[in-house]
Amino acid sequence: MSRESRYYRTHGIVLRTYKLGEADRIIVLLTEDRGMVRAVAKGVRKTRSKFGSRLEPMSHVALQLHQGRGELQLVTQVESVDHFRPIREDLDRLAKAVSMLEAVDQVALPDEPAPELYRMLLGALRTLAANDSALVSAGFFLKLLTLEGAGPHVDACVLCGAAEELVAFSEMDGGLVCREHRRGLGVSAEAVTLVQRILGGQLGAALNEPPSPATHEVEQLATRALEHFLERRMRSTSVLGG
Repeated sequence: MSRESRYYRTHGIVLRTYKLGEADRIIVLLTEDRGMVRAVAKGVRKTRSKFGSRLEPMSHVALQLHQGRGELQLVTQVESVDHFRPIREDLDRLAKAVSMLEAVDQVALPDEPAPELYRMLLGALRTLAANDSALVSAGFFLKLLTLEGAGPHVDACVLCGAAEELVAFSEMDGGLVCREHRRGLGVSAEAVTLVQRILGGQLGAALNEPPSPATHEVEQLATRALEHFLERRMRSTSVLGG
């Protein structure tokens, strides 16, 4: 590879950052065309750094990277596309955004293109900036599971196929269960309808409805399903109350 071809441009969303040495920082991004990328931002922790505020978690950026010989790449240019100020200025929105970034950080793979995941996350952040509904993060979790091939079965009892009297959600079994096979998290009929709508392509309409007790139920259901899939407790779920 020539020296010139080692430089490339892409768009990305900053998932997380951590310190490197005295002045540098490692930036973990979900990029538009290369999946998860880890890159070093030189001098970014200095007060005069031109990159600092542009490379915070959740930032949507256009950037130029240099592909070196090792795993870490080098950030050479950064332009801010969207800082999502409405999210950063609202603790409730911020908690939801952090949970979505954490979820993506757990499923994205280094240098494996994931354009649909990138579009989903960007769309969810834009939606969250305009709408503080708990269904933004819950809907994102459920759609992320579907994208990963682990979407919960919600149209009928996952154990017997009965479509009536769905009264609980069992993450162990991967979906809703009927009264006869009840176990796991109890859910109301309203929550059943809501989660069916979300996975049936009606998330946008559900977001425009006023919050209800069913909203919190779906939030709990989505969080439990995601954590079961990841086989770990998400750090951000305590903030969300999951």
